[in-house]
Amino acid sequence: MPTILVIAVSIYLSLATAVNAASWNGIEPLKTRRDDVVKILGQPVSESADGVLRFNVSGGSVQVSFVNEKFVATKKLRPELAGSVLEIVLQHEHSTDTAESMNLFKNRDFIRDDVRNISTFRNVKDGIVYTFIGGTLKTTRYTFANRQLSQARR
Repeated sequence: MPTILVIAVSIYLSLATAVNAASWNGIEPLKTRRDDVVKILGQPVSESADGVLRFNVSGGSVQVSFVNEKFVATKKLRPELAGSVLEIVLQHEHSTDTAESMNLFKNRDFIRDDVRNISTFRNVKDGIVYTFIGGTLKTTRYTFANRQLSQARR
């Protein structure tokens, strides 16, 4: 009997898939809390009126926004998600990365949108968005994955 139980649990665990958003520097949307962000990145350079923290990092800056009560209510999420990271936005000041160098044209997980000299590559499955201006990477956004949001609902 214990052998059957062990096999059954092993099969269940191998079939279960964890749904996680793309993370950056150990910070993950809908999981990491504000205190942990400060522990990882240090004291913020500034904080907006709505609680968005801004940090200077190597190569640019990063802004971290958090889930608030209104977002929880609007999206019908579990209340304990309030205060967790909603989005991480990296501003690349001196990046030389291009969509080509990142192999985004060949990656089917990304949807491409072009408007004038701005190209956006979105991966809603993993919650990551790259924005290129004039062909150079300017912004990387990390947010929740679609499946992660649906599992976060009440």
